[in-house]
Formats: sequence, structure tokens, C-alpha cells
Amino acid sequence: MLEAHLPLLLTVGVALLLGLVIAVLGVYLGPRRASRTKQEAFECGNPPTGDARERVSVKYYLVAILFLVFDIEAVFIYAWAVVFNDAAKGIGSVSAVLAMVEMLAFVGIVVVALAYAWRKGALEWGPTESKQHA
Repeated sequence: MLEAHLPLLLTVGVALLLGLVIAVLGVYLGPRRASRTKQEAFECGNPPTGDARERVSVKYYLVAILFLVFDIEAVFIYAWAVVFNDAAKGIGSVSAVLAMVEMLAFVGIVVVALAYAWRKGALEWGPTESKQHA
């Protein structure tokens, strides 16, 4: 059983060791020239303005939720690809046709949801322009 998990454990170990080595080298080999500018809070290269507790638009959260939905979709597609590959080879209890129909149904539902979100304006980030002209 350990043999099955050994590659994963080695990968995690190498990643942790590499991260630790890079962090330690950065502390010891990096330049240390402190200045007033370097001590300021850094936010995307813009100087800080206003209060840190400003209200954030709901559209920000809608875009974040849509991003998560499509990330979950990508994870599902990877798992489906493994099942479909096995089904195409005749391995397992699922036929390739059934697996394809299931994926088409899933993609159809996601496309309908995206069209609905688009129609409702969930993908619009900036202020909406008024269609009434004086």
C-alpha cells in the first residue's frame, strides 16, 4: 500500500523542501535596503486612498461565484474524461455513448446558466449606460 502512495509522498516532500530552500535563500541572499516607500502598504501599485472598509459592489461577488462555478466544471470534466476513456476502451460498467450523453447534458445546463447570467447582466462589470437619450 505504501508503494502506491510513494510517488505522491515524494512529490509533496520535494515541493515542501523546494519551498523552504527558496524562502531561506531569499532571506539570506536578498538585498536589505529599507526605505520609507518600501515600508508602505502595497496594493496593486496604486497609492492607498480612502477607507479600507469601503463597500464592494455585489457584481464583484457575482463574478467570483461564476469563476468558482466554471472551476468546478473544469474539475468535473477531468473526472469525466477518465471515465470516458475507460468506457471507450470497454473498461467499467458505463458505455461510451452514455458517458457522452451525460457530458452533453452537463455542458448544456452550464451553457443555459451562462446565458441566463449574461442576460441578467451578471457579467457586466462597469456602470450600465442609460439607453434614454435627451
